[in-house]
Amino acid sequence: MSLLIKNGKIVTAVDEYVGDILIEGEKIVAVGQNLNYPVSKVIDAMGKYVLPGGVDQHVHYSFDFKGEKVRGFETSNAAIAGGTTTVIEFVNQEAGKGIAETIFEYDKKEVSKLAMVDYSYHGVICEPTDKVFAEISNLPDKGISTVKIFMAYKGLPFHSDDAALFKALKASKDSGVTVMVHAENADVIDILQKECVAKGQKAPYYHAVSRPMLVEIEATQRAINLAALAEAPIYIVHVTAKEVMEVIRDANNSGIKVYGETCTHYLMLDKEDLAKPNFEGAKYVCSPALRSEADRKALWEAINHGWLNSVSSDHCGFDWKNQKHMGVNDFTNIPNGSPGVENRLGILWTYGVNTGKISRQRLVDLFATTPAKINGLSHRKGHIGVGMDADIVIYNPNHESIITNETSLHGVDFNIYEGFKQEGKVDKVFLRGKMMIEDGKFIGQEGDGQFIPQNAFGLCFEDIKKVKKFESVSKI
Repeated sequence: MSLLIKNGKIVTAVDEYVGDILIEGEKIVAVGQNLNYPVSKVIDAMGKYVLPGGVDQHVHYSFDFKGEKVRGFETSNAAIAGGTTTVIEFVNQEAGKGIAETIFEYDKKEVSKLAMVDYSYHGVICEPTDKVFAEISNLPDKGISTVKIFMAYKGLPFHSDDAALFKALKASKDSGVTVMVHAENADVIDILQKECVAKGQKAPYYHAVSRPMLVEIEATQRAINLAALAEAPIYIVHVTAKEVMEVIRDANNSGIKVYGETCTHYLMLDKEDLAKPNFEGAKYVCSPALRSEADRKALWEAINHGWLNSVSSDHCGFDWKNQKHMGVNDFTNIPNGSPGVENRLGILWTYGVNTGKISRQRLVDLFATTPAKINGLSHRKGHIGVGMDADIVIYNPNHESIITNETSLHGVDFNIYEGFKQEGKVDKVFLRGKMMIEDGKFIGQEGDGQFIPQNAFGLCFEDIKKVKKFESVSKI
């Protein structure tokens, strides 16, 4: 099928212009002005913005917390409804199995049949053995170029110590695998949690009390030091606070190849949300914990200046009534995480672009272009240009709505942005040339998504100041 999208205002990470996009099958074959070709369908996007499909590098569709499992890829239509056409899923290594073995068994059993969005994988190291570290060098041959280490969650299967992190860093660098880190001091958190519980401080707010900013700062600095010793790049996920961001920024400026992301909820919410009555605060239990209003302001500045280079959702769909209530008498038993993949673009547009905190080009860079580069997908994803996958979002800026769980597709019983205003609307979304969203409604099918193999040696292996930018357009 051929498709011509005409007269839209095309936005890339470096440019903005009114133009046309010609799509043949799954690929973009021309970008320019006044294109006239015989095609199967023409869409007039006049008055609307045309963006590359988003790449959300941080989602959890298989996460298990004390036996409770999140909503899976059967809810991935929420991603594409929010303008995200590619997600990267964290898969915890199963006991006795390799990283790739675990991933592709999961892919065959669940994901390939259900995915309504394209996807890649991060491996999560849970058994830090020499055999597992030896496997890292072979992961890029299987299309996996990122692995994650959890420094947090003492006592749970996915927690790793410093030795595991250091060995992973040493094993990764020559094969071009990026190590991602959840940086919190697990031992200190364990002590603080037990102290809170012993004092009878068991409400959701004490999740933040037991995970103060210093445990994130300490672990982030420690992870950076280990990366410097290993002479390997490192990526710090879900950065929450000004001081944590500054540790990353200053280390990067000193020549250490460390980079970081933040998430939409750290830009929009703070720890006072955890104090909401009637156990409503449990909806906002995520790790690291929400911080302060001052931290939110600093994080907006950080993403605008490039001190953090991506905004993810950290989507994690636990139900409030039936799962979060595991911790109704003890906050340490509340499953961590909240849904958010559907709201990432709307939040960045409404509270970033429309308030002047970031430009539209910066939004595209944070939402799509740089996440694709970090994860070895920039040969196909994250940019509107000739030869790229035809992942296109048409965004109507002349629309206003209120975010509500009633219209969400993420499959749980709450939305942490309930009642927030959203300016603009995802009008249409194309996944490799196939229309998946029409007039804001999902019209695709389960199984429309594909596994997209990652290339090794992503952005974290380059000096970010010397990375060649995309050419703005290919015009004819």
